[in-house]
Amino acid sequence: MPPTADVVVIGAGQAGLSAAYHLRRRGFVPAVGAPSGERTYLVLDAEDGPGGAWRHRWRSLRMSTVNGIHDLPGIEQPDVEPEAASVDVLPAYFGDYERELGLAVARPVRVRRVEPTDDDPGGDLLVRWEGGGRSGAVLAKAIVNATGTWSKPFWPAYPGQETFRGRQLHTADYVRAEDFAGRRVAVVGGGISAVQLLEEVSHVAQTFWFTRREPVWRDSFDSQDGARAVAMVADRVREGLPPSSVVSVTGLIHTPSLLAAEARGVLDRRPMFTRIVPDGVVAPDGELVPVDVIFWNTGFRAALDHLRPLHLRAAGGGIRMDGTQVDGEPRVHLIGYGPSASTVGANRAGRDAVNRLVRHLDGAALTAVR
Repeated sequence: MPPTADVVVIGAGQAGLSAAYHLRRRGFVPAVGAPSGERTYLVLDAEDGPGGAWRHRWRSLRMSTVNGIHDLPGIEQPDVEPEAASVDVLPAYFGDYERELGLAVARPVRVRRVEPTDDDPGGDLLVRWEGGGRSGAVLAKAIVNATGTWSKPFWPAYPGQETFRGRQLHTADYVRAEDFAGRRVAVVGGGISAVQLLEEVSHVAQTFWFTRREPVWRDSFDSQDGARAVAMVADRVREGLPPSSVVSVTGLIHTPSLLAAEARGVLDRRPMFTRIVPDGVVAPDGELVPVDVIFWNTGFRAALDHLRPLHLRAAGGGIRMDGTQVDGEPRVHLIGYGPSASTVGANRAGRDAVNRLVRHLDGAALTAVR
């Protein structure tokens, strides 16, 4: 691991690989063995192999049903069978991409802390890492954080949760519907994953669907709808508020499989239960709903704990953003965060972050010369 790099990219999912691609295009070279005088970058990824969060998707998520996959910049996805499992196709595509472009991703390397080296707002950042039985640190002039959300599932807290005798799991733990065969399953959540997995599990188990709000269903979704949704999320992060889910703005699409599930009565939504008891959940009207499994499809939060030493949080609980840059902090860019938390958004964010970082580093170099 080199001791220094001009830019450290944390994470090698769609957003991180986009940033690495654009750094290469702007003349940066991998920090390992770089010639003197060259601008350098380093990509650190906590996974054991390429693919980011796609490495952990359930096998039944097919390329025909996966939500919104966009090509990585510069190299198109290969043609694949629509029924191929995304967990096979996309990590392989990411791995080929890294090798073909020579992006030199270091893994498995987990970043534990990013901290300032002194009180100088323009000073280097110390990126502390561990992996492969070792630990160390890299000095960076700037970082691009692309750690996504998959590693930080959100589990709501409900009274009595610790007394439940059945199984509780999150979307991040899901493997296959057959694991629920013959069970009574409370599926919690109103997002895309919740309804897709509700439909899947309902073929082998008795399901009960609980959401906090009545879902909004749509028959179609176009680019203008998407632009409006992204703009609303962007407004939140500009104000320093936690980013909301794009689905909470856009609603859910009636796909053929979900229309069939609705006809079977699977999408009979119940208001959120008020507490959990050893053998089930209690509805707002006091009804006991016996269940064996509580399946929490309650989303994820941005995996940013390693940035706490930088004190980036605003009073509103989020991080105030200026595009991809943390407001007032030109050394730190967040991509795949807020409005760029989609594959096409991550591509654009990688490009925009690199363009701004080049301007920042050029300005810092000019100031140093003067």
